[in-house]
Amino acid sequence: MLVGRLVMARCKYWPQAGWPFGPVAAVDLVAMATRIPALRVPPIGFAHRGASAHAQENTLEAFALAKKLGATGLESDVWVTKDGVAVLDHDGVVRKRLVQRQPIRELLRAELPAHIPSLAEFYSEVGIDMPLSLDICDRMAFEPVIADAEKAGAVENLWLCYRDSDELVSWRERAQGAQLVHSTKLAAMTDGPERHASRLAAAKIDAVNMRNTEWSGGTMTMFHRFGVLAFSWDCQHLRVIREAIDMGADGFFSDHSDRIADGLASFGWPAAES
Repeated sequence: MLVGRLVMARCKYWPQAGWPFGPVAAVDLVAMATRIPALRVPPIGFAHRGASAHAQENTLEAFALAKKLGATGLESDVWVTKDGVAVLDHDGVVRKRLVQRQPIRELLRAELPAHIPSLAEFYSEVGIDMPLSLDICDRMAFEPVIADAEKAGAVENLWLCYRDSDELVSWRERAQGAQLVHSTKLAAMTDGPERHASRLAAAKIDAVNMRNTEWSGGTMTMFHRFGVLAFSWDCQHLRVIREAIDMGADGFFSDHSDRIADGLASFGWPAAES
């Protein structure tokens, strides 16, 4: 296990008295070792709804910008339209006139605003080369998502997140090649996280996703013991990103793609190539 917290290299200035006995100036810190090792190295830095801190969320422009800023994965929420098209949007509703809101599942693809992309359009415009995490907000979206990913040749880079673990397990055979992620919280694990991790591993669920405040190094280590990856969401500040990586996170989610790149660079890992 790596226990060193800081690796220093390429010092531009080294005091004559010798560090740490004298002042150190202009030190180039190039890498930090993680306190707890992850199962996946480097971890995936998912851009939450694309570069949503810098562009309109869940748009093709936001996803392209996230790649340019250095995110190493992309994330969105997925819904299905009345005519069976998987589309990327957060709320799953479309504002009609001033106050009326209509669910996406009640609308045809052609009736949606132009800024809401389909998953097929995402693959065509943004590409298939990066991990894509999709939060399945409507269980009926699962089959269209798998079909689009298969058609694009993108199944191996697909991470499907869902809150109902039983439903998620039922998808395992159909989702061969894709990664399945249980989105949950500690309070929902009524028989404790260890038994929950054991059940996920037995069902070949790849990862568990919880808010960053739910995680500790011990909890991540316990899930890792069963071969289950640990994902941490709502990592908005660079300090929080570094803490998640340091405690062994295999993936993390942030609105700030530039901070994702900076967090990975802190540990000596390159950002995605734009």
